[in-house]
Amino acid sequence: MDAKYEAAPPTDFQSFFPYYLREHAHPLCRALHYIGTTLVIALAVYALVTGQLVYLWGLPVVGYFFAWVGHFFIEKNKPATFTYPLWSLVGDFKMYLLFITGRIGAALEAAGVPQK
Repeated sequence: MDAKYEAAPPTDFQSFFPYYLREHAHPLCRALHYIGTTLVIALAVYALVTGQLVYLWGLPVVGYFFAWVGHFFIEKNKPATFTYPLWSLVGDFKMYLLFITGRIGAALEAAGVPQK
C-alpha cells in the first residue's frame, strides 16, 4: 500500500484525485504540469486547425517531459502515470482546469496539501 494513501488504494477517480494532488504538492511541480498541459492543448489545436496531424505524435512527449521533470527533480516521487495512467491523465486536466479557474487552492486544501 502506498504511504500517501490514508486507507486502501483508490478504486475510482474520486478517491484517486486527492492522492494525485498530494503527489503534486510543490508549486513548481504543478507549474511544470500547467506548462506541459498548455503546450499539449496548443499543439493539438495547431495540428487539428492546420491539418498537420503528424504533430499529434508530439503530444505525449510535450506533456510528459514537463510533468516528469517536476516529479523526478522537484517532488522526487514516481509519477502517478506509471500506476494509474488514465486516471493520471484525467487528473492532470482536472488540476489544470482548477488552476485556470482559480479553484486549485481549495482543492489542494481539501486534499490535505500544505500550502507553500
